[in-house]
Amino acid sequence: MSNASLTERIAQGLKASLLAEIVYMISNAALVVLLARFLLDPDSYGLLYLAISVLGVVQLFGSLGLAKSGARYVTEYLEKDATQVRGVLRATLKYNLVAVALTMLALAVFREQVAAIVDEPALVPLLLVGASYIAFYSLVSYVRAMFQAFNRVSWSAVVRSAESLSRLVFAAAFVLLGLGAVGALLGYVAGAAMGALVGFVVLYRRFYTAQPEAETLEPGLNRRILEYSFPLTLTKASVVLDSRIDTILVGALLNTTAVGYYALASQIADFIIVPATSLGYTISPTFGEQKASNELDRAARTYETALRHVLLIYIPAGVGLALVAEPTIRFVFTAEYLGAVPLLQLFGFYVVVRAVHKITGDGLDYIGRASDRARARMVTAAANFGLNLLLIPAIGILGAAIATIITYTTYTLLNVYYLFRELPVEVGRLLYTIAAACGISVPMAGVVLLARSAISGIPSLLAVVFGGGLVWALLAVSSGLLDVRRIVAQLS
Repeated sequence: MSNASLTERIAQGLKASLLAEIVYMISNAALVVLLARFLLDPDSYGLLYLAISVLGVVQLFGSLGLAKSGARYVTEYLEKDATQVRGVLRATLKYNLVAVALTMLALAVFREQVAAIVDEPALVPLLLVGASYIAFYSLVSYVRAMFQAFNRVSWSAVVRSAESLSRLVFAAAFVLLGLGAVGALLGYVAGAAMGALVGFVVLYRRFYTAQPEAETLEPGLNRRILEYSFPLTLTKASVVLDSRIDTILVGALLNTTAVGYYALASQIADFIIVPATSLGYTISPTFGEQKASNELDRAARTYETALRHVLLIYIPAGVGLALVAEPTIRFVFTAEYLGAVPLLQLFGFYVVVRAVHKITGDGLDYIGRASDRARARMVTAAANFGLNLLLIPAIGILGAAIATIITYTTYTLLNVYYLFRELPVEVGRLLYTIAAACGISVPMAGVVLLARSAISGIPSLLAVVFGGGLVWALLAVSSGLLDVRRIVAQLS
């Protein structure tokens, strides 16, 4: 594949993925504002996201690493022998459905015991609804992974958009009907069901039926799918525990109001990394293709370009987030949530690290380094658990944020190290980008600091954010770090 066609495909995938992430971000932001500002108090809001965190851990058993393992082999056999692709899709789905059924049954039976472990009896009705949550979100993960494997992230984007828009409509409607946190969770279930329905229809009609059918499945292929799912499951388990255990421990060791603060700060940080998420999701399969074709230099240049732009955007963005954290919480979510401000300030650094990981981590799975990634994630997840147990009782919810930042940064650096060992990345240019991004952040921060005292509501908050962004853009373009014409040409 030529450089031009690769760039065009990445640009097309990025546009579709970014559009879907923007739809997701806007709909999720609208839902968060509706729930936090108008429909739920901090305690109910915290209960909802405590339930979602618990379900996120339980869902691990409903999906394991099967979808990503199947996706890896779909990508491989599309290049080697397309007649095996149908078999990979069927086997992966079959294993996934068995895991989903067993997990749903276990949660329905043991929901009271799970709530007792977290020391929150109010979770019981939400966990009953959560059995369906696990089923549909596992199926959404399956179809999105397969679209990514086919390098058709535009369809994954459609699923993402259908899920997020449906969730907004149904969650708001069910809460307005008086169902509270349970209604909001039912909205999440309805959104996932809609996303799964759309995804399976498209996957079957546009991709499954288009593949040639082999008379027999390659010997040992089913076994290899299961075997490769093991390190991916370990990675996913570590990811889930690392991302959910802090919220669960905040709920168990403190209270659901503290969970509400922590969840809100985390969600705002999630909004900010949407572009990096889209970029990483789009470019990850190309690493596997280029390695299979022995084009390591091209893979390295692809990664370098992505990483330079991520650093250039997110280092200043993290600084800006820390500076406007207080007015953002006060004017967008009301003073009831001011307890989230110090968390959001700390997450200014966290968004930079997460953005780097978003364009690095998945790529390791596609180039066969899932085992290394799994080991790193297991160690850092265990460290995160221990640090949370140590820091939350000592300094409250700030302890959870500090533990997360320390361990996630360590994990990301290990991911970068593993990828650098696989690809001939030019480190000097990346170090220059880091220094330049930090330099741009200084005058931008000065402008925001001077203007911050004038913030008196949402319009003036947006004006200050826009002003800081304008300073960043002018400096990035004038320094030559950002080529606007090239970016517009590739995305047009």
